[in-house]
Amino acid sequence: MSHALFRFLRSRAKSFQYAFEGCWFVIRSQPNAWIHALASFLVIGLSIWLRLERRDWAVIVLTIALVWTAEFLNTALEAIATAAADGKQHPLVKVGKDVGAAAVLIAAFASIAIGLLILVPPLLERLGF
Repeated sequence: MSHALFRFLRSRAKSFQYAFEGCWFVIRSQPNAWIHALASFLVIGLSIWLRLERRDWAVIVLTIALVWTAEFLNTALEAIATAAADGKQHPLVKVGKDVGAAAVLIAAFASIAIGLLILVPPLLERLGF
């Protein structure tokens, strides 16, 4: 194996390590991440039980990813804004944090709507309604 290839592979492995460290930080430090995790597992379990079609699964997976991505980006924004403020109150830091939180809220509301649209009809059918 060439030295350049080894360096490339090692740097990719480091990138994955940093990404997993970021995931772990969000999971252990953000209470809303636990809510997202519970909702994700419940929706996945229900989707398995309902035997959703592939296209519905694609939408469910994208929707779950949207919410998690919003939460991760919000956490990153909060961390950077807090570090930039250096312990001082700044109105733009508050705006940044509030807008980041709003993005998560929008993603969560959209995921609820999508979940209702995709899961309720087959659930009602499965329950005999």
